[in-house]
Amino acid sequence: MVPPRIVKKRRHLVDSLSIRRESSPAAAPSHMRAQRRTPARRSRSPPTFPSIQQADTITISDGRYDSKMARRRATILVLFSFAVVAVTVVAVLASLQRRLLYFPVQEDLAPATLAAQRAGFEPWSPKGRFLGWRARHPNQPARAIVLVLHGNAGSALGRAHYRDVFQQAGAVDVVLLEYPGYGPRAGEPSQESLVAACREAVALLRRDGLPVAVAGESLGSAVASLAAAEQPADVAGLFLVTPLASVTAVAKRHYPFVPSALVADTYRADLALPRYPGPVAFLVAGRDEVVFPDLGLALFEARTGPKRLWLEQRSGHNDLVYDPRDPKWREVLRFLLPDAG
Repeated sequence: MVPPRIVKKRRHLVDSLSIRRESSPAAAPSHMRAQRRTPARRSRSPPTFPSIQQADTITISDGRYDSKMARRRATILVLFSFAVVAVTVVAVLASLQRRLLYFPVQEDLAPATLAAQRAGFEPWSPKGRFLGWRARHPNQPARAIVLVLHGNAGSALGRAHYRDVFQQAGAVDVVLLEYPGYGPRAGEPSQESLVAACREAVALLRRDGLPVAVAGESLGSAVASLAAAEQPADVAGLFLVTPLASVTAVAKRHYPFVPSALVADTYRADLALPRYPGPVAFLVAGRDEVVFPDLGLALFEARTGPKRLWLEQRSGHNDLVYDPRDPKWREVLRFLLPDAG
């Protein structure tokens, strides 16, 4: 007979063995073993991070990168704003400079034509476009043409006295060129438009087969110089009355506080004249209070090509003497257009 303690221990051992057998796969019924599946293992792939090329933005937790980009964008914005302001200031100053430079008298073509006819001129409108006024020689066929460019104020008809002095001196037709934006001519005045108008006028007049001399007064002298430098073969000679060396040089005298770099229309006749090889006549007013006689004389002295100088010591900018009986007009014409004088 087994002692009670031993019996209890054996039963406990048998019970524990039974539990292990029932819980093991081998102890399970066949139909239960078929339904049991081993769970699939998940493959672990290494973590991926966006490259700099793929990522639109990269944010670092401490914010230093964002701060640097923000400062760069702010700097670009400030520079752009300064550029816009600078361009605006230059445009405004250019507009103001042109208002201080050009003083046109504008009028309709019909009343201007009546005034021109009373002065002995007819409209000069090649190809149907009004460009100025023409006075043919009243007594003989012309052997040359004088194209007259007026100053920065008024209009072309205010220079009818050039017809009187030149046609008294020789067999020439006189054409008064009207600037864009002056008189009845459409357009806006600027260095580019005025020089282009002169070049076009010379080319059209050359179709008549006659030599063309260009007489420019004040601002017109610079226009004539610039145009002649660009087409020297078409210009027989230049007559510069109260000559303008450049707008920048004159502006320094009248407006010393304005930087030269802000002058839009410079009219650098001093740089253009050396490129023109033909004869150049100078008429300088000794008391010129507008473009200053020393600047005109310096322009004459710098001239290396054929040149002549007439100096009216007592005259100011707007009171030169235009007397047809003065022998200087015949001398000027013979110097520039020998066949017409």
